[in-house]
Amino acid sequence: MASTSLAVRRDGGIVVATLNRPDKLNALNKDVFDELKRLVDVLETDKTVRALIMTGSGEKAFCVGADLKERQGMNEKDILVRLEFVRSLYLRLERLPVPTIAAINGSAMGGGLELALACDLRIASDNATLSFPEVDLAIIPGNGGTQRLSRVIGLAKTLEMVLLGKRLTANEAFGHGMVNMVVANGQAVVQAMSWAGKIAEAGPIAIRNAKNAIRVGYERSLEEGLSLEIDCYKACLYSKDRLEGLKAFSEKRKAVYRGE
Repeated sequence: MASTSLAVRRDGGIVVATLNRPDKLNALNKDVFDELKRLVDVLETDKTVRALIMTGSGEKAFCVGADLKERQGMNEKDILVRLEFVRSLYLRLERLPVPTIAAINGSAMGGGLELALACDLRIASDNATLSFPEVDLAIIPGNGGTQRLSRVIGLAKTLEMVLLGKRLTANEAFGHGMVNMVVANGQAVVQAMSWAGKIAEAGPIAIRNAKNAIRVGYERSLEEGLSLEIDCYKACLYSKDRLEGLKAFSEKRKAVYRGE
C-alpha cells in the first residue's frame, strides 16, 4: 500500500491513511484524490480490514482543503468534473462497510473538514480548528459540507458556521457534537488506534451491520429503519461469529471472530 501523497500503513486489521503533503498543510489535489480512490477500491472488498483511520501529517493541519494553486489552473468545467469525482468518492468512503475514524490534528478547513465529516467518528487534538471559509472566497462548501454538517450539528449551527465562515476550536466543535472526543495535542491518532483496536476485537459482521443499520436507517422513516435493523440483525443471527461469542462467554475467554 505504498504511496506518496497519501501514506498508507496497516497494523493488523487497522488501516491508517495519512494525507502526506505537510509542506502544503495537506491540501487536497488530484494526486491525493486518485490515491484515496485506490484505497477505497481496496477497502470496499477487503474483508480482513476492520477499521480505517484518516489523518494528516504534521501537527499544523489535518487538511486545509483544496489546493488553491492547483485550482487556479482549472477552468469552470474542470472544477465541476472534480467536484463530481470527489462527491462520489466521499460517498463511497462514507459507505465503506468498516468504521472510519478521522484523527484531526491542527486545522480542518473546507474540503478537509468535508473529508472528516464523511468519516463515522471524529477525534480532535486540542489544537485543532474546524471551519468552512468558502463564502470568503465567493463559493460554498461543494463536497457535502452543507449537507453532512447539518445532519451532524443541526440547521441553525450549520447556517451560522457556513454563512459567517466561523472557525471553531476543538472544544467548541465537541460542544456542538461535531467531534466525538478532544484529546491532547499529538494524541488524536493514538486515541483513534485505541478505538479502532476495540472495534477490531468485536464481531466484524456485527460491526458492519450495526454501521449499515445506523447510517442507512438514519435517512429513512422510523418504520423503514426498524425493518432494516431486523434485516441487519438476521445477518448476525445466522453467523458462526455469534455462536463463537456465546461459546467464549460461557468458557470465560476472549472470543476469536473470523467474520463468518
